Amino acid sequence: MEYDLAIIGGGPAGYTAAEKAAKAGMKVVLFEKDELGGVCLNEGCIPTKALLSCAKHYSSALEGATFGVRCEGVEADFAKMQERKIRTVRRLAGGVKARMRDAGVEVVRAQAVVRWPGAIEAGGDTYGFKRLLLCTGSSASIPPIPGAFLPDGSLNPAVMTSREALALQEVPDSVAIIGGGVIGMEFASLLSTLGAKVSVVEMLPEILGGFDAEISAMLRGIYARRGVDFHLGVKVLSIDGGCVNFEGGSVTAQRVLISTGRRPNLGGIDIPGLKTVRGVEVDSHMRTSVSGVYAAGDITGFSMLAHTASREAEVAVNDMLGVADEMNYDAVPGVVYTSPEVAFVGKRLEDAGDGAKVLSLPMAWSGRFVAENGDITGLCKLVLDKDGKVVGAHMLGTPCSEIIPTVGVAISAGMTAESLQKVIFPHPSVAEIIRETITAQLEKPCV
Repeated sequence: MEYDLAIIGGGPAGYTAAEKAAKAGMKVVLFEKDELGGVCLNEGCIPTKALLSCAKHYSSALEGATFGVRCEGVEADFAKMQERKIRTVRRLAGGVKARMRDAGVEVVRAQAVVRWPGAIEAGGDTYGFKRLLLCTGSSASIPPIPGAFLPDGSLNPAVMTSREALALQEVPDSVAIIGGGVIGMEFASLLSTLGAKVSVVEMLPEILGGFDAEISAMLRGIYARRGVDFHLGVKVLSIDGGCVNFEGGSVTAQRVLISTGRRPNLGGIDIPGLKTVRGVEVDSHMRTSVSGVYAAGDITGFSMLAHTASREAEVAVNDMLGVADEMNYDAVPGVVYTSPEVAFVGKRLEDAGDGAKVLSLPMAWSGRFVAENGDITGLCKLVLDKDGKVVGAHMLGTPCSEIIPTVGVAISAGMTAESLQKVIFPHPSVAEIIRETITAQLEKPCV
């Protein structure tokens, strides 16, 4: 049987594209070898946030007296937290399955192998296609650290990636985390909140490489005061059981979490002429170097975020349908779901060109932030280019994950700081810190 569109990978890019294309009248087949929803839903974004939410409730109970709520005998039941995580994932996975069914997408639960040109083999059957969209996602990247693997190629029993960490049955007494990026810091937050002694080993001079350096340092300071140890600017030399040896020292823990990034999944895709560097190369319409073949999501190796993948999928399908659309990465938000949260969108000051400047204000200028967070620190930074246009924002403080899209809209619309300052925000709200930051520091007042 021949399909208008074959999609390999049922994560955010794959299922978004499948639904959109099918609703537009295309005959669509979607291949997924594991579970619909991909890494994000099954072993990434969603299960991590479910557990982080549980940890946040536990922390709130411990600190309840600060808010006049006395709790006796507070305990963290990690088994119950894991049960809640599983229920959450199953509920959302069921939603994705229903969306595919309702849109008329044929879902094939099998490993797909491309037989170029125009065919895919999966589960013993062959499927023809007119167009192909590659959405195979990514996998945890484990650097060649001596001792990370056993001689038979299996992981050192003390070592885990985010997948194994999410499946833990109990909280380890201690964890050494190799990599202080987004994944590493979220697990540092989760495990330290639940009682583990956490150490973070990072090769760069600061955690959250690529983020605003001031905010990264502030977050590190918060977790250092909570007992997390940081070893920065050091290269890991080897792992011996649960001992991580690095330049100038070592740390021993019950478990070792390697969170050093992810790599695109390119297996099973043998297409002559398909260009790859970090991942599959695409243009702004998500077209690859091979006519009729598109790619979206982590497989491109560019912006490896679920929300980026969904938008890339829309752009790809629109191009197939002849609808004018183009991918723009100027306002892609990023969030670290620690406590407090970190969020950014757009450019840092150092990337904004000559004449750029930063408007900065503590989150404490927001009355609601103080009312809900007490003495917890926070910061809002807006980046303006030489013409006063808003081109970036960087925030520390919960719930900045829900606030940062406001600045993303401003960036996408080409708004200046003065025009954004004229937007009326609800009071009291944490979001009004955006307006307060501009009002407090912009040279020309709003008139």
